Amino acid sequence: MRLSLPLAAIIATVVTSIAAFGILAALALPAKEHPFFEPETQHSNPAVIAHRGGAGLWPENTLYAFKQATALGVDILDMDVRTSADGVLILMNDHSVDQTTNGQGPVAQMTVAELQVLDAAFYWSDDNGKSHRYRNHAITIPTMAEVFVTFPEIRMSIEMKDSDEMIAINLCALIHTYDAIERVLAKASTESVLQKFREVCPDVATSASNKEEDTFLMLNLTFLSPAYNPDFHALQVPQQRNGIRIITLGFVQAAHGRGLKVHAQSINKEDNMQIVHKLGVDGIITDYPDLLLTVIGQH
Repeated sequence: MRLSLPLAAIIATVVTSIAAFGILAALALPAKEHPFFEPETQHSNPAVIAHRGGAGLWPENTLYAFKQATALGVDILDMDVRTSADGVLILMNDHSVDQTTNGQGPVAQMTVAELQVLDAAFYWSDDNGKSHRYRNHAITIPTMAEVFVTFPEIRMSIEMKDSDEMIAINLCALIHTYDAIERVLAKASTESVLQKFREVCPDVATSASNKEEDTFLMLNLTFLSPAYNPDFHALQVPQQRNGIRIITLGFVQAAHGRGLKVHAQSINKEDNMQIVHKLGVDGIITDYPDLLLTVIGQH
């Protein structure tokens, strides 16, 4: 039986596409192994990552929160970094100090001296604003250098919040100054900042950018992830986004197939902790590390 020309063309296209995919998959390199993740290969439980130090338990992005979290036994401290007006890297998630402190104004327009006289626990509350039990307890905004000095051993997940690429250069310099190359997982809100960081600090582990996350998710949904060649080491993603479930068994297995770690982000309820744990994620980022430690049997 002779095939019609259109059908023959379709078959030829399919065969060519399959062959091309096979070649790409064979040539694709998995993510390089990095010492940052070695502790996660030594035990079966996911890494406990205290989001901003455990923002549901203590004032976020403060030395106080980090000290409490490390005392609990968390594996990784998560934090956000911005640049002050005089070029010092300080810990702050928001672009202004209004949301967490007794001050007002953009971080970028305040010197480190002006920032560090503010009460970093001013608005923190665990009862919907009825009380502020950490207010006036001398809890201040720390510099990134102070964090490295205070915690010389624990691993850190650091997100660069500025859009200026200088933050990548400055963070890289601090990481080398404090010999933290194997203890930092860097990420960025801005694509160009993350690319600059990888350029100047290629020996430090990084998370995927939003664009890289979307690319991997689409490839996974179309069964093309084996051909992906990642420039990063970890996917820090929410359980779902815009109603679409991201963290599935297939997603985790596909990521592991490319040498990538999966860190489930913003997991604050016990049932969700149990779900992502059973799916085999490598780390869980939570505001409540005490609850997570109980769920995974560490407490």
